[in-house]
Amino acid sequence: MIKELNESTDYLISKGFDNPEIGIILGTGMGKLIEEIEIEAEVSYNHIPYFPTATVEFHKGKLIFGKLEGKKVMVMQGRFHYYEGYSLRDVTYPVWVMKKLGVKKLLVSNASGSINLDFKKGELMLIDDHINLLGDSPLAFHGVEKLGERFVDMSQPYDPEMNRILEESAKKNNIKLHKGVYAAVLGPQLETRAEYRMLKILGADAVGMSTVPEVIVANHLEIPVSAISVITDVGDPDNLEPVNIEDIIAMAEKAEPKMITIFKEIIKNI
Repeated sequence: MIKELNESTDYLISKGFDNPEIGIILGTGMGKLIEEIEIEAEVSYNHIPYFPTATVEFHKGKLIFGKLEGKKVMVMQGRFHYYEGYSLRDVTYPVWVMKKLGVKKLLVSNASGSINLDFKKGELMLIDDHINLLGDSPLAFHGVEKLGERFVDMSQPYDPEMNRILEESAKKNNIKLHKGVYAAVLGPQLETRAEYRMLKILGADAVGMSTVPEVIVANHLEIPVSAISVITDVGDPDNLEPVNIEDIIAMAEKAEPKMITIFKEIIKNI
């Protein structure tokens, strides 16, 4: 994997990706942050050596480099998911590339369904902890110890200082920001009533199909990370309404300005 990482990073450096400080992974329906960036370089995933190709139609599949709030940022406009048939090593490959290019902090966003019925559609949840229900780990491969710690401590996977700044930013801007536990499931199908009940018993406040693999690798690489979920649907097993992906995307887009506001605030202050 070291050879592949060298080729990927050499290519991106040749395209102008110059020592990014902050990495950002944008989730479903959250692409407008790009409009806030002074873009200096932009590359499609399918042009980067060894990068997976985004197969989800509503994920753009571009890597962006530029300045936001005076900081050099590297942004994934569209991510990879385990349900696309990739290995978790493939899903998280961009995080290793970010580290090699110089990224020091990572911000992650996603669209998720609420398990905690106090969380309403369009609200944001700061991830305080997570439950990995993917049945796999992005670190479960031969040679991982050459890239970082194999037995990664996950007692505090989300950086307390970054989370504190995000909470203060939300308060300053009158944005409701819940804090909770995120459960990562494989998908791509949505959850049944019984599964929502199970997730509640396990202690999850929200559920989605991403984020946890990237956070595990960030911890493996000692990159401080924070993540925010946009609540796009409500998983109330006693009053469960059918939901479709178009509704989820529309709700994520509606809530995105709030996420952009607090992301810009933390970028300015870290």
